[in-house]
Amino acid sequence: MSTSFFRRICGPGARRLLSTTVPPSSPRTWRPFFTASAIAGFSAAAYTLGSIYPPSALTILFPRTAPGPPDPATPESKAYTESLEQTLQTLPLLEQLRKQEDADDWYEARPYRNYPEERRINSLTGGALRGPGKLALHPLVRSKKDETESVVFIHVGRGLCGHDGIIHGGLLAALLDETLARTAIANLPEKVGVTALLTLNYRAPTRADQVSSIRFGVILPLFLMHTFQFIVIRTFLQEAKGRKASVAGRVEALDGTLLVEASATFVQPRYAKILNTEALKQAMGEPSHSHSPVHLADGEKIRPRK
Repeated sequence: MSTSFFRRICGPGARRLLSTTVPPSSPRTWRPFFTASAIAGFSAAAYTLGSIYPPSALTILFPRTAPGPPDPATPESKAYTESLEQTLQTLPLLEQLRKQEDADDWYEARPYRNYPEERRINSLTGGALRGPGKLALHPLVRSKKDETESVVFIHVGRGLCGHDGIIHGGLLAALLDETLARTAIANLPEKVGVTALLTLNYRAPTRADQVSSIRFGVILPLFLMHTFQFIVIRTFLQEAKGRKASVAGRVEALDGTLLVEASATFVQPRYAKILNTEALKQAMGEPSHSHSPVHLADGEKIRPRK
């Protein structure tokens, strides 16, 4: 009996009971921890990338906040406008157009650049909406010398939005009205016209400036921290007959994305013949002996008929 008892105490089973060795844990024990860590790391990376490069839909629904348009007279605003002009002049699309085989068949104009101050202050696109954060630059127009087609580069700032971050559709209508009118009026007998019909089809949101941190290697103040958003308006003469001209146009992003389609009809008023057309040509900025009119928006002072 004592021997049996001794064997029960000192046998293999007893050694297992008395052993202090901790059995190795199963790999499955750590799997939830690794899974949770991976999910957390992926979420943090996705959040960081999404903040830097937000998806298109999110930037429309939840645009980044931005300060209002600054005072155009400040040195910072003037520096911003100068850098914006440099960007405009070096846009790849503009450089491409200037190097085309038919480049000599086109000319360039800058509407409103020489517009008289007494007229500018009461102009919508030439005065009230002019300045950094709005229409910071005078548009750059490349027009065919036969006035059948034009390409217009316009900068649109954050202060021109309806929904925050998206350019107001009414503003785009005004810009299309002016650019389409420029092509139409050039093809009317007396070079005078009014809008009779304007039809628009909005195809995609037109983005305003999006926040960036550095431009031209210089860290800018907060209100100048914008990428430069340009739109391109293309106009085409459809028909010119008597006192009526029909034109079509489109607003595009620089990458060619179609934003707005438009068509319009402009009519020369019956009283056009009694107007001082020579003075009107001067108002439109047409140089003497020029092959192509440069319109009212380019504005030189009206010279009274002698």
